Amino acid sequence: MSTIELLWSRYELPTLDALHFADGRSYDVDLDAGEPGGMKVAEQFDLDGFLDEEPEGVTQVDGQKAVPLSDGGVLWGGEGAHGSNGFCARLNADLTLVWAVFFQDSNPFTDIRISGDVAVFASTSGVSIAVHIDDPLRVVGQA
Repeated sequence: MSTIELLWSRYELPTLDALHFADGRSYDVDLDAGEPGGMKVAEQFDLDGFLDEEPEGVTQVDGQKAVPLSDGGVLWGGEGAHGSNGFCARLNADLTLVWAVFFQDSNPFTDIRISGDVAVFASTSGVSIAVHIDDPLRVVGQA
């Protein structure tokens, strides 16, 4: 079990702007309305290294919106422990993690719209990101 899967099993995510995959890959991300999809995926990083340096660098997450997928999986959006936190996730049918994106300053994601293979997550502060449901590393059109 990867570190992110272990965290997710307790409904926790690291408190940094990042995209995490269940297989253990993690990438820095930035909200950027000028980028296709509304976010920029940057360098891959070592989540275990981050948590070694910042062992308290995790937060509880709480889902506020769920949208079922045809394969039995779920898209989920919500908040972290602070009002400014927001996250988006794709889960398997058993609610195990496929991928999750966390932002420190997006506000909670409470709206999810699906168009084909793209999901648009919108937060209470008007932040909107569009991601490919099966591969959020793929660049999609504007959010």
